Amino acid sequence: MTGVSVGGVGVITGWGCGVDAWPEDAKLAARDRVVVTAATPRLDGERFRRATRECLLGVVAVQASLDDAGITRDVIAGSRTALLYVTAAAYGSSNRAFIEAGEPGSTGALHFPYTAPCAVAAEVTIEYGLRGTYVTLIGGAAVTLEALAWAGRLLAERACERALVLAVETFAECADLFARDRRLLQRPLTEAAACALLVAGNRRIDVGAAGQVSDLTARAARRVGETLACGPLLALALGRATGKDPWTVTGRWRGRTTALVEA
Repeated sequence: MTGVSVGGVGVITGWGCGVDAWPEDAKLAARDRVVVTAATPRLDGERFRRATRECLLGVVAVQASLDDAGITRDVIAGSRTALLYVTAAAYGSSNRAFIEAGEPGSTGALHFPYTAPCAVAAEVTIEYGLRGTYVTLIGGAAVTLEALAWAGRLLAERACERALVLAVETFAECADLFARDRRLLQRPLTEAAACALLVAGNRRIDVGAAGQVSDLTARAARRVGETLACGPLLALALGRATGKDPWTVTGRWRGRTTALVEA
């Protein structure tokens, strides 16, 4: 086996945990809300007391993927698990906290803004004992497809035995800024964290141009809302839950639509 398959997908959104928590129509369910906020996970430990919301959501999403795969965390510990993390907006909150740190009543968990891109991946690697390849990618849904294809190549080359493709998007702390981009982003903006556990299989994947958004991706977006980088992973979860081909997901970012194709 020189390709890839989906071992499990964990999803947390502003609607709750798992696909079953999604409404049929996010716009109707959101009513007048611009942002559907995800509940902040409560995790034990001094380290998590200081962690940002996106870090907590990322850690919980990884655990949800392990639960879906039916494996324990000791299986992924060590040097043979790769981690690929994608986000477009989840550093907005920490960057804003840093910028406004001098104002009365403002606080931030990060002391330097350039540490933000490392924070989620660092918390996940510490929590699960990961010592394999990891990379952080900044961008929306099309970039998540690049991460999935990259994970597929790592598996095909036997550079890892499994790969976690994780995406986290938070919007609440910068809701006023996102409100200015009504023409660029669909409504509602739904906070989400999603993680796909990829393992060796028979499917060889790459990324190619797509003329339109796939039905599976459109269905996930209709039910959840705009989730930027999380979109393809939510579509993977929906495909897995409904028996549809999960590899038909597409991603759109800055006018570019891409799809997973056979390598």
